[in-house]
Amino acid sequence: MRPKTIAVIIVAAGRGERASANGAPEPKQYRSLLGMPVLTRTINAFLAVPAISQIVTVIHPDHAARYAALGLENDRLLPPVIGGGTRQASVLEGLKLLAKSRPDLVLIQDAARPFADAAMIEGVIAGLGENDAALPAVPVTDTIKRSPDGALVFGTEDRRMLFAAQTPQGFRFAQIFSAHMRAATSPRQFTDDAEIAEWAGLRVALTQGSQTNIKITHPDDFDRAERIILGSRSMETRIGSGFDVHSFEPGDHVWLGGVRIEHSHKLNGHSDSDVALHALTDAIYGAVGAGDIGTHFPPSDMQWKGAASSIFLKHAVGLVSAAQGRIVNLDVTIVCERPRIGPHVPAMREAIAQICGIAQSRIAIKATTSERLGFTGREEGIVAMASVSIELPRQD
Repeated sequence: MRPKTIAVIIVAAGRGERASANGAPEPKQYRSLLGMPVLTRTINAFLAVPAISQIVTVIHPDHAARYAALGLENDRLLPPVIGGGTRQASVLEGLKLLAKSRPDLVLIQDAARPFADAAMIEGVIAGLGENDAALPAVPVTDTIKRSPDGALVFGTEDRRMLFAAQTPQGFRFAQIFSAHMRAATSPRQFTDDAEIAEWAGLRVALTQGSQTNIKITHPDDFDRAERIILGSRSMETRIGSGFDVHSFEPGDHVWLGGVRIEHSHKLNGHSDSDVALHALTDAIYGAVGAGDIGTHFPPSDMQWKGAASSIFLKHAVGLVSAAQGRIVNLDVTIVCERPRIGPHVPAMREAIAQICGIAQSRIAIKATTSERLGFTGREEGIVAMASVSIELPRQD
């Protein structure tokens, strides 16, 4: 018997506004959670399960650039599909895309649940062995009161029969696709995909869920999510510093802090020679004890010729995330006579914040001259110095 093909739909088409703190515009699925966007964490959880053959993410039509900025690349990760006006409609768009390859099974996951681990995912897959559908769930521990008007209690539910549903929810693809197509023409409002399966008469099984498999919905859920990641481990602060210098050569622009600036010369180097991002990258490598840019991206390797320095900085940030740490703040000083740096500082802070997945308030960029002294004073090149503060779990 051939192995079953398993696909995943990750539903990320909402605006995520309820989780915005102090009017922050960043949708919750793209907000940084200890140095890594929520959506990236969710996708990585499924990429960690070898049995899964393909993953499609359903996104909001306004979020294409945000999704692209995640920089996710994997042979099993399909291009995103644009969602509909409701979660139900968005799931259907994902199912329609997968219908071209007709997987045997499909898992449907909320983007804002980044804590579905491999054991939970594999448990849902196993639950589909003898059932049409399966979903992780946890017993309800609170006493549940029934009140039609929200003012007076009209009864108490038997909590021994109540379970809180989570995702991923798994289905036989052909069955849930057919059920979703029928549900699209029904006036009934469905709260999740398992309810559509129940409505269609499918056999739905419960598998082991987890109290930590939370859905990030409100601003304080980010605090809870951080506590889940960090657990009871104590943290320590690490400091790193970086220094870089590049000379000028004939050209018409320079890259500084991730921003293209028109200039009478360009900076000489193997990549795009962004001295600010190079200094920042080395500062982060130093804080995690991971060498320098040359260690990870040797100039002798031609694939990095002319490469965007944002690639290097993303890699360094990824090491912090992989160590379950977070960037506290970044500080950069750029030394040159020209071009003028001040007008470009806001754009630089925005670019670096996007690359690192942190707030702009944690980034400082300063510019100065060398008072016409030395090679920078003679306008022969640019110097950048950077320092970084990060928090990592204590290992001693």
